[in-house]
Amino acid sequence: MKSDRFDAGDAIFSYTREQAIDDGVLVDVSDDARGVGFVLPVALTRSVWEHYVEWTDHDCRRQFYQDRSERLLNVLWTAMQAARRKPSSSVSLFSLWAVPRGGHRIRPRKTTLKLHVGPDDDGSPVLTILLPDED
Repeated sequence: MKSDRFDAGDAIFSYTREQAIDDGVLVDVSDDARGVGFVLPVALTRSVWEHYVEWTDHDCRRQFYQDRSERLLNVLWTAMQAARRKPSSSVSLFSLWAVPRGGHRIRPRKTTLKLHVGPDDDGSPVLTILLPDED
């Protein structure tokens, strides 16, 4: 009798977290995350990195000076506070104040990001910070 359950042998394609990091779809920030208290590996989606961390010389000339490492620290610190508020939840939404890239805006805007706890390629827990509409 055949089972209706999915068999791993039935998979046509799989995309690992390691591949996503190698491809740049995810940005591994684990070393920086340890500095704010994370003990699990942490990655940001490319969209979170580009909107809320990345800050180029061109952005400094167009808007004002900001340091990329300070922007990353802002994301990680805020995510850590969310993790401490809901330590047993696999998904936590959190608010972040950041100056958006592009245009001439210089005032921070409140936005929402998502902290997700899920399995790594070997099944161990890892954290991913995403935009709310990303999976």
